[in-house]
Amino acid sequence: MCCAGSEQRLTCTDQMMLFGKVSQQLCGIKKLPWSCDSRYFWGWLNAVFNKVDYDRIRDVGPDRAASEWLLRCGAMVRYHGQERWQTDYNHLPTGPLDKYKIQAIDATNSCIMSIGFDHMVGLQHVEKIRLCKCHYIEDDCLLRLGQLENLQKSILEMEIISCGNITYKGIIALRHLRNLKYLLLSDLPGVREKENLIQVFETALPSLELKLQLK
Repeated sequence: MCCAGSEQRLTCTDQMMLFGKVSQQLCGIKKLPWSCDSRYFWGWLNAVFNKVDYDRIRDVGPDRAASEWLLRCGAMVRYHGQERWQTDYNHLPTGPLDKYKIQAIDATNSCIMSIGFDHMVGLQHVEKIRLCKCHYIEDDCLLRLGQLENLQKSILEMEIISCGNITYKGIIALRHLRNLKYLLLSDLPGVREKENLIQVFETALPSLELKLQLK
């Protein structure tokens, strides 16, 4: 059992440690290509936020560590038995760390990327994932999801919308999510093999409701 006060102090400490690490790494950079494009810097910073801390996962459990990762990157999570979405890193629920199990993830406009997906290895209760306007999501992310045995069992719904780096290769990896019941694919310019896609999912997941809003 963790008392509310100690949990709050832990959260603030985590934030201080996180930004302390970022500051240290910033100080170590001698030159950034500001004259060319600041996207390099923001890409690097997002990679820092996505870095997996395996000691943290061991200490607080996969659901808490994954929640911290997702909120740090601008995503939201909802826990089993709750209607409210968690959106603020500093207001994650207090109490026993094993009490809160992630049921749904909404990564709309977030900066999650493939190097952070090891946070999902221990998640066993995720039923829905929404990836919308995620500029760093690519095929490797979906391939990783399809490989995780826990998610193969638990995921029931997925929505992938306006993720420009996703192609046919990433989408068909979702056929391994054997309990997937609903899949929405919308505004994915990299996915062109529409008829092949339908055939793959009809064969692998005959009970799947597949909604395509593709050109």
